[in-house]
Amino acid sequence: MHSFLHRLANFWLARFYPRIAPLLALISTAGLGLCLLIIFLLAKLSEEVWEQEAFAFDTTILLWIHQFANPRLDQLMLGITRLGNPSFVIPLALAVLILLWWRRLRQEAKVFTLACLGGTILSTGLKLAFGKPRPQLWPLLISEKTFSYPSGHALGSMVLYGFSAYLLATQFPKYKRLVYGLACFLIAAIGFSRLYLGVHWPTDVIAGYSVGFLWVMACVALLRLQYLKGMPPT
Repeated sequence: MHSFLHRLANFWLARFYPRIAPLLALISTAGLGLCLLIIFLLAKLSEEVWEQEAFAFDTTILLWIHQFANPRLDQLMLGITRLGNPSFVIPLALAVLILLWWRRLRQEAKVFTLACLGGTILSTGLKLAFGKPRPQLWPLLISEKTFSYPSGHALGSMVLYGFSAYLLATQFPKYKRLVYGLACFLIAAIGFSRLYLGVHWPTDVIAGYSVGFLWVMACVALLRLQYLKGMPPT
């Protein structure tokens, strides 16, 4: 057994570690630990959803939120949720891409495109894979045709606004706290609007945030690896 572990360790150090060492160097211990924790929680959550297990707190939370519903909040939440709709997100993403290209931030533009396309593929693919129905606890203000898990609004807002915030904070580091704060508020508001409107379970939003965060971290690491290889912003 000891000999097998020794050969395995040598194989890891010789073949795999040199390839990922630069990436590991870019990720802090806390960041790596957070990503691993999110992966673990997401795996456990997805396993339960895959087995069609119901979460009691899903219904409890939605019903608790719904007791505060009123016409003014209805209009506010409808406005907020539109910030995650494809009809708003796609033009915004194109505008950001054009701005990055115009400012000659070509590498950032390429990774931004990858982030958006990857987020869309992840959202669509996971929804089709799990096929979880949406909640129907009260008459809804909007109609959604796709499956529920994970929340595409939560995942998409995390990718679009989260990665855009990273790019903006990189260009203007003096304002990075403000940028990240506004991005977090916007992402949280969009996720909450989906719960208020009753079109997603809380676990859908949690999963959407988790997948989106992991994908953003992967894209950030990819961009920073390009810088490490001697390809700074142009």
